[in-house]
Amino acid sequence: MSKIHVLLVDDHALFREGIRTLLAAEPDMEIAGEAANASEAVLLASESRPDVVLMDIGMPGPSSFEAARLIRRQRPETRVVFLSMYDDGDYVSECVRVGASGYILKESPAGQLLTAIREVHRGG
Repeated sequence: MSKIHVLLVDDHALFREGIRTLLAAEPDMEIAGEAANASEAVLLASESRPDVVLMDIGMPGPSSFEAARLIRRQRPETRVVFLSMYDDGDYVSECVRVGASGYILKESPAGQLLTAIREVHRGG
């Protein structure tokens, strides 16, 4: 069984560590890399060729939306799932506009995140 390669993008190291630990426990998932901002995410996505990018929607520096747009342009087969603290319809609309496959609230249970990763990897 091939593993789902996931690139983690969040400016909070502790949050990335928690997600890394969660995904490492899943037999069908593997961390492709980690980035602390949108610029690093674009570069790492090009280098590591992840199946799924989990990206914080609100980081300092360049826009996460622009990063998602660039990642999708460079690697159309890579799916982007945004992570956010905000249940905001405008954010969801912008995510769809830039080609994201999902939007998960950071307050969601771990099982929901794992399900979302698997679903978007399958094309859902």
